[in-house]
Amino acid sequence: MAKTRKGTPCWYELATTDPTGAAAFYGHVLGWTTADAGMPGFDYRLASSGDDMVAGITPGSPPAWIFYVTVTDCGKAAKAVVKAGGAILNGPMEVPGTGTVAILADPQGARFGILAPLDDAGRAFDQKQAGHGNWHELMTSDPAAAMAFYGKEFGWKPSRSMDMGAMGSYDIFNHAKADIGGMMRQAPGMPGPGHPFWVPYFGCDSVEAAMARVTAGGGRVFMGPQEVPGGAVIMVGQDPLGAIFALVGPR
Repeated sequence: MAKTRKGTPCWYELATTDPTGAAAFYGHVLGWTTADAGMPGFDYRLASSGDDMVAGITPGSPPAWIFYVTVTDCGKAAKAVVKAGGAILNGPMEVPGTGTVAILADPQGARFGILAPLDDAGRAFDQKQAGHGNWHELMTSDPAAAMAFYGKEFGWKPSRSMDMGAMGSYDIFNHAKADIGGMMRQAPGMPGPGHPFWVPYFGCDSVEAAMARVTAGGGRVFMGPQEVPGGAVIMVGQDPLGAIFALVGPR
């Protein structure tokens, strides 16, 4: 196996009650093209942005996004998560031509995946390309404990915090010298499943234009367009089947 940098976001996966409808929605919003993965007996769609595969779409309920991070040994990484208070939800299992994967939960209950790739993990995460993963936001019951957990397991480091008033702080973390996400306390009444969860942000050329496509496609916009420090604009919304996602782009 090629040398892998542990803790790099590498894949995005949507479980949904209507994979065909979800593929059409994200194709309209983000320009993704979708093709069947060709796995006998398993409905798995591969979504691409240009030449890069960026996400998988598969049957599942309730509809929700997760993302995967790279590890060097999937079995050992999964056992370490359990030892730290998390849980194994599925796997580890080998995916032909890809590597070994597992779906896990952190100690607060937020779900995520890990991948020990056979070779190059791909370019699903690329903060310079529209249609790719760009940011990862954790809504959690205990941001401090979550930051310590992901720091220990994947080498993520606290970067800076922003005061959110009554909502507490927004704690940004980095990996490989780049800020890649943030964590905040999940407040009562926030959109979402009611338990800690990750929200993936996908890059786009214009958040305002993408928001119009979200609503035209039957989705909802909870927040945005909102400018954030650094000059980018974000929106947080929900696809027509109920999965929470977000978009980020230039002003």
